[in-house]
Amino acid sequence: MFIYSLPLFFSQIGYATPLELLIITLGLLVVLVITAPSDGQNTPPIPQDNFLFAAWTGNASLIWVFLPFFLLINVGLYATDTLAKTGLITVSSWDEIHFAFIVPIIWWLTSVWRSEVVSHSRLWHALARLCTLSVVFEYALKLLIRCNYARLFFDCEEILMDYGSCF
Repeated sequence: MFIYSLPLFFSQIGYATPLELLIITLGLLVVLVITAPSDGQNTPPIPQDNFLFAAWTGNASLIWVFLPFFLLINVGLYATDTLAKTGLITVSSWDEIHFAFIVPIIWWLTSVWRSEVVSHSRLWHALARLCTLSVVFEYALKLLIRCNYARLFFDCEEILMDYGSCF
């Protein structure tokens, strides 16, 4: 996450400075730690045959819900952005790939927020929530870049077939 979009956000777009974003992130982390369920509220997971359904209903362990999908989403977003930056995929293909990631990300967000009560640490609760919220921020940032700053992100001179998408 944020490999290509955050440097562009700070250098070209300039809505916030790195210090302002760090203060917002730390403040959000403090709020998430305070609102996380305490260690005494943890309930053991209910065993189910289907992992995806167990994760969706909050009956799977937080680490098993969070970590695999966090890695898959980040690898997918990095690969998509790298292909777009090098001009190997068009702007429309970049849009379609990100649109295809929306449903798994919604599933992941919901599963992480529901599976928190199975974890054993308030800090891990808060960090998992912060990472899921950062994915939402990443998507909002990518939407801003796609709508208003496409010529900064995409190599529009190399893309002849989809040149109209750069405006």
